[in-house]
Amino acid sequence: MPAESLFSPVSLGAIECPNRIVMAPLTRARATEQHVPTEMMADYYAMRADCGLIVSEATAVDPLGMGWYRAPGIWTQEMVDAWRRVTDAVHEAGGRMVCQLWHMGRLVLPDYLGGELPIAPSAIAGEGETFAPRPAGDDSHFLPMKPYVVPREMDAADIARALESYAIGAANARRAGFDGVEIHAANGYLIDQFLQSKTNHRTDGYGGDVNGRTRFLAEVIGAVCSEIAPDRVGMRVSPTSERKGMGDENPDALTGAIGSIAQKAGMAYVHLIEPIASGFMEKPDRPVMDKLRAAYSGAVIQNGSFDAQTADEFIAAGQADAVSFGRPYIANPDLVTRFRQSLPLAEADFDYAYVGDEKGYIDYPDYAGS
Repeated sequence: MPAESLFSPVSLGAIECPNRIVMAPLTRARATEQHVPTEMMADYYAMRADCGLIVSEATAVDPLGMGWYRAPGIWTQEMVDAWRRVTDAVHEAGGRMVCQLWHMGRLVLPDYLGGELPIAPSAIAGEGETFAPRPAGDDSHFLPMKPYVVPREMDAADIARALESYAIGAANARRAGFDGVEIHAANGYLIDQFLQSKTNHRTDGYGGDVNGRTRFLAEVIGAVCSEIAPDRVGMRVSPTSERKGMGDENPDALTGAIGSIAQKAGMAYVHLIEPIASGFMEKPDRPVMDKLRAAYSGAVIQNGSFDAQTADEFIAAGQADAVSFGRPYIANPDLVTRFRQSLPLAEADFDYAYVGDEKGYIDYPDYAGS
């Protein structure tokens, strides 16, 4: 059985958590085709409400930043009302939940934008391909795939719109009953595209050295914190990730700059993706956790290939204040209980990870089978 550090309380800013197990954001594509959360999403999250904190699946703040079939948004009143039913269910089950604010930038296909190009800090395409919308009349199980396209470089008006969208998204998350928000600045999406040198070739004040490349992040944090107190605002970062064509010339310096921004803003936590074993993301050759700790004195959530034992060891060693788990939560709604009692974990059916409805989503039982 893991030591008690994993199950001890922790404060993530103003959010008081009864344990240090965080449910990582998991895009599951169970909203409507109009990106409105559904009743089964309320059931799904409420089943997992005994963790220390739930971070919602990535939730788009602007139609321009939405490029995932049936992922949720938070830019309309209908979306706010639907999310309120989700947060009410989580709170009734005794849980805490923050909304992850998301803009995909260059990783949006024109198919989602009426044929228009997506936006990004620089006109550089992402590497690989992604899910495209299901064509009319197509009832096949799997979604079609298409390659990323070269985006349109953002101008001043685009940047201003994006910042306003983050502020509106934060205000809407507050009205929807979330306990806070997490700014998605990881995984190759818009903010990460500004942060990393391989994807930001701008020559204005939003590019160049690390101070220029972190400017957009700092302004997003400012916009969000104008609507929600900073001790209820976290952010997720992946400064060493090279997925989807990402990469930075100096991850150490970038991490230090990110930490300094979080420190100055008084943020609740930083959610660092730094795998301890290669899997969904590669294990970095040079971890940057020490650079983050040197610049930021707040809480750090670690993420990446942890199990209960390694998570407990990292927390006990001061390498994390909490640890988030993503894929284990797909098939194990009672993950906290399984960790506490050293019970075996169920395996997920990944054929239904991103498509379907109740099957592969809310039909995984707890260990007792109830």
